[in-house]
Amino acid sequence: MAEKRAVITRIDPVWDRITDEAKQAIAEEPLLGGLIGACVLHHKTLEKALSYRFAAKLSSNEMSMVLLREIADEAYANCAELAEAARADITAVLDRDPACHRMLQPVLYFKGFQAMQAYRLAHYLWKEGRKDLSYFIQMRCSEVYGIDIHPGARIGRGIMIDHAHSIVIGETAVVGDNVSMLHSVTLGGTGKEDEDRHPKIGDGVLIGAGAKILGNIKVGDCSRIAAGSVVLEEIPCNVTVAGVPAKIVGEAGCDCPSVEMDQTLIQ
Repeated sequence: MAEKRAVITRIDPVWDRITDEAKQAIAEEPLLGGLIGACVLHHKTLEKALSYRFAAKLSSNEMSMVLLREIADEAYANCAELAEAARADITAVLDRDPACHRMLQPVLYFKGFQAMQAYRLAHYLWKEGRKDLSYFIQMRCSEVYGIDIHPGARIGRGIMIDHAHSIVIGETAVVGDNVSMLHSVTLGGTGKEDEDRHPKIGDGVLIGAGAKILGNIKVGDCSRIAAGSVVLEEIPCNVTVAGVPAKIVGEAGCDCPSVEMDQTLIQ
């Protein structure tokens, strides 16, 4: 008598929602059927869909889509944390970006989300010692998305990068969980030092458009960096800073600025 094997059904509410939204999107706009099918509905898991999107966007004459997809598939198979972080990022974008109405949107259209997933793959390869391949992915992200994140940087989950143009994050930067940043943010160094030289951003921090945080300094949890600020000194938790150079101008105003996304300054 043949042995019966239990069938394990994987529960993935994020992926289920994305596929439902994909079907609805095709019904509403059939001309996008090819794109949405190739990016979402032809795949059984979010990991496979992310692998395809990564390869399709970053392939070039120098590195084929087939080869990039094999690299990504292997990474997702070996490191469950990659897809877990991607799910947290998707949820963060939907929750914090008023222009995002469906989980499908970041996967298809939002370069901040797509660049973050490419960085995560590059960082995985960096930790595996495959640094030249990591640098290649960094280069292609800069060319395609206009975002330059060093693969050695350490970035947490639930990251939302709105608009995402001209983001620069240096090699020894650390970014905590549930951080939000807008376009033209720089987490940079201040000179030619080789060691630990980039900012350390706490959890729940909101970094406004055009803000520059320079040097090996800490920004405390749940603080706000106002747009256009230049931060050169350590920032405590739960405050708002603004100006050039940035100074404390008040409290953060809420428990988690990165989620509230309130960038108004009340004097």
